[in-house]
Amino acid sequence: MANSLRGEVVRLYKNLLYLGREYPKGADYFRSRLKAAFLRHKDEKDPEKIKQLIARGEFVIKELEALYFLRKYRAMKQRYYSDDK
Repeated sequence: MANSLRGEVVRLYKNLLYLGREYPKGADYFRSRLKAAFLRHKDEKDPEKIKQLIARGEFVIKELEALYFLRKYRAMKQRYYSDDK
């Protein structure tokens, strides 16, 4: 694996690990799933396949961010708006 791809993979892992701290099922659950996902593809040598996996990881980052923003939005809405009709 080229060093540039290795750096991207490490950066992706660190970003996901950071985002996983606030995962609804817990940080330990997320960390174990993340580690298993990365170990499953540790022997991948094809640069194109690695780039596809990196893109998939970036998609997961976007999904996690959307989950956290939605949770924050719901909390703010509940705090400031009543559901009385």
